[in-house]
Amino acid sequence: MTRAPLDRITVLDLSTILAGPLTSSLLAEFGADVIKVEEPSAGDPARTYPPVVDGESAHWSVLGRNKRSVTIDLHHPEAGELVGRIVGTVDVVITNFRPATLRRFGIDFDQLVHWRPDLVMVHISAFGRTGPYADRPGFARVAEAFAGLTHRTGAPDGPPVFAGYPIADGVTGMYGAFAAMLALRQRDLTGEPQLVDIALYEPLLRMMEDFIADYDVTGQPVMRQGNENPHISPNNLYRTRDGHWLALPASTDQMWQRLVKAMGADDLADVGDMTDRVQLRRRIEARVSDFVAEHDLESLMVDLTAAGVAAGPVNSAADIFADPHIAERGSIVRVPDRHGRPRAMQAPAGRFTGFEGTIRTPAPALGEHTDDVLRDLVGLDENEIATLHTRGVV
Repeated sequence: MTRAPLDRITVLDLSTILAGPLTSSLLAEFGADVIKVEEPSAGDPARTYPPVVDGESAHWSVLGRNKRSVTIDLHHPEAGELVGRIVGTVDVVITNFRPATLRRFGIDFDQLVHWRPDLVMVHISAFGRTGPYADRPGFARVAEAFAGLTHRTGAPDGPPVFAGYPIADGVTGMYGAFAAMLALRQRDLTGEPQLVDIALYEPLLRMMEDFIADYDVTGQPVMRQGNENPHISPNNLYRTRDGHWLALPASTDQMWQRLVKAMGADDLADVGDMTDRVQLRRRIEARVSDFVAEHDLESLMVDLTAAGVAAGPVNSAADIFADPHIAERGSIVRVPDRHGRPRAMQAPAGRFTGFEGTIRTPAPALGEHTDDVLRDLVGLDENEIATLHTRGVV
């Protein structure tokens, strides 16, 4: 069997909820052994996110897969040393506690590097380790607002709105996995420890490539435009005759010409430049909206695809479950949970020629692997492990 690219990389996940755990989940899908540290009485709060079936969150079945669960009370005065002993056996630590909290627990980078001189630590926090806001608390929605994404989301005449999913957690989780790969590579090149300091808002700010550059040139901030795009027209959601919604962004001049031909709109063929189309946005959007409204979704998709026009339906979860392309690609899989019940979840993303993302184990029970990790990785004997349980450390 082909080795996974992160085989023999061990990750200690000292994070909660989403951005940090998503980082470790992505690493686990490609072979990393992820040990998740959880609070002993309740575990990661994601375990209780509804819907809950037989005491177990559907969300947790995805976030906890491929991980081993170890319970440690990080508030206990002996916890810092125990975490350090585990760190001595791993390659990467992922955490999202505030900097002051890490120092209070005795598990900040400078403290843990004594246990593993070439440690890689990925520290995700709301505002980063430096700057006047370093110790402010924050979640994804705070980061989205701070980075400017919320400011530009919503209808022009309405208030700012959140995206339908806490996108800062998702984007930062992916960036965190990428950053871990960079740091591992640098460690392997230099033999030196690596600290990755990621503020939750920073990957979002980086992602919006027009946001700062446009303001620098125009002096005008990008404002809310609903489903429109300040740089592209047409770019919107259009309703079909049978009541469905269609995403149709003509993001290039070539795509616009294909759309004009599919619409039979010869009078629009000379509006070929994106700058002109943006200036004529109202006229163009109205024409495209009228065109889409004359067709049912299924037949329109056949025609647009044949014409080479990029467009697609606005899918609900039910639509995704029923879609033949999703099925053919294996984008949704059913994985038995630890009770043997099949749980539907997203498959690892991407297809690779020399390896694949895998779901090897279901989400663990709280503390399921505590004794195994302390015995097999740290080298504690049964009496020492029992003493830790008795003293409330684990």
